[in-house]
Amino acid sequence: MLIVTMIVLKNRFRSIYIVYIFLIISTSIFPGYVRAQTRFAFGERTVALGGNSAWANVDKRTGITEAGNIRPVSVLLLTSGTNVSGISESSSALDMAFSFDEREVRLFHDRTGNYRIRAPLNQNAGTAGRDFARVGAGAALFGNAGPLFIEPQSRNALFTQDNFIGCFTIEFWLFPMNMENGERVFGWAASGRERSSAQRIAGVVTRNRLHWSFVNFFSPQTIEFTSRSPIIPRTWSHHLIRFDSVTGMIEYIVDGVSEAIVYATRTGRESSEVFIPHVAANGIFTLGENFSGLMDELKIHRGFVSGTSTQRYHPSGGRIETRPIDLGDIQSSVVRVDVTGGRTGNRGGVPVNEFRDNGIFRFADDSQMHFFVRSSNNQWLLDNSRWISFTPGSPITGIEGRFVQIAVDFYPSADGEVSPYLEGLRIIYLPGEPVMPPRNVIATAVDGGVYLRWRSSASANVAGYLVYYSSVQGELFGTGADLGASPIHVGLTNSVFIDGLRNGTLYFFRIAGYDRIIDGNFNSGEFSAEVTARPLAGLLR
Repeated sequence: MLIVTMIVLKNRFRSIYIVYIFLIISTSIFPGYVRAQTRFAFGERTVALGGNSAWANVDKRTGITEAGNIRPVSVLLLTSGTNVSGISESSSALDMAFSFDEREVRLFHDRTGNYRIRAPLNQNAGTAGRDFARVGAGAALFGNAGPLFIEPQSRNALFTQDNFIGCFTIEFWLFPMNMENGERVFGWAASGRERSSAQRIAGVVTRNRLHWSFVNFFSPQTIEFTSRSPIIPRTWSHHLIRFDSVTGMIEYIVDGVSEAIVYATRTGRESSEVFIPHVAANGIFTLGENFSGLMDELKIHRGFVSGTSTQRYHPSGGRIETRPIDLGDIQSSVVRVDVTGGRTGNRGGVPVNEFRDNGIFRFADDSQMHFFVRSSNNQWLLDNSRWISFTPGSPITGIEGRFVQIAVDFYPSADGEVSPYLEGLRIIYLPGEPVMPPRNVIATAVDGGVYLRWRSSASANVAGYLVYYSSVQGELFGTGADLGASPIHVGLTNSVFIDGLRNGTLYFFRIAGYDRIIDGNFNSGEFSAEVTARPLAGLLR
């Protein structure tokens, strides 16, 4: 039994010894291969963007916003925006624009600067957050008897005293809770020169519809019309009234559908004298009087608008581009990019929320994210590199460089109601392999200098060597040598004489190889072991 055990142990030892010898030989003959395999298996590194790392590295955002209520961390998604209706919104065309995105009623402001919320504020009026808003980050919330009052604060305001108003458009989003008779959603009142000439515009709920009346506004006529279709409670609807001062036509459009057409003309028909509004004094808008629900994106345009798209998200989508991400070493290779994200929205009152981890981010409703990557060894030359499309989680080849940039295009669903969202990006890469240091460095002191010689680096891509010296241990950048300050570029050689050193001074030397020069900078690798030498008078050269 003892003899059998010894034979088994002997055989195991022989096997281990053979493997050991093979590894030594392999390392000597194929050093680059062994390092490459080790680097591939154990050298992957990761740069994270988004998620818990936030989105500070996202440099450019077009049509993209950040939201913190979809996932446990902030995500990027399409901006539902200030131009959902598709109407041209140049500064000259907009007369009023309240987004109601501010967190407090007192902070509501007209971004044109023509109007302001009138104080004191009714405490029953409030705000709703992004979860409930139709567009952007918030909406105006009304309950009980809590109207908001808006008054002109600039002579540039269209609805300021003594203005003659040509073509105009009023639009807003509405989310009624109940649609009870008598609820006043929208109003305008101004005092005329006589009591009988006081002006009034009113949008009042009547039998689940919105009834509009313009009294003394298109003087001397009273203009009235009602939507044909009922307004559905607890559902967002888009309301638009537009006036054409050439024909006198007033059109009421709900969710892109024409609900009523009347004419502010002498005969009440087209091809007749048009009545142009002349604004009376002390005019003020009233929103949400005896109304329960939400209002969003109230705007007045100086013109008869033609676009009436009511999609939540613009069909052109949005885009982000990261800043140049420094991977640390030139010729670093991107292995893959892992992505987490999904889609979010609300379709017909039903929340849409789907999460995905890697793969193709195209969903059944045609919402989509498309991903690109590019790289360069110089961050200032990234724009010269071509964007390469990639699939999250799949292997990437041909992307090498010290700096990497990621871009993502976002596209909404076909109906414009759902946006894709990006939760996080993880760039997995292999660092560029540094040049191995030279071996067996020997320093020999002579009178006024030091001879250095070494064995070549084991790296096949070494292009030359840099000699670092100093008279202080631990420091690298000494001065005084005839060949110049440290480091001294000696090229692809195995020896050098450092002349012009002080006799009696102990000098410290390290040598590093480099594989290339980029914009005058050496891409050097690891340092050799430190060697020392002390030049002395009388030593032979």
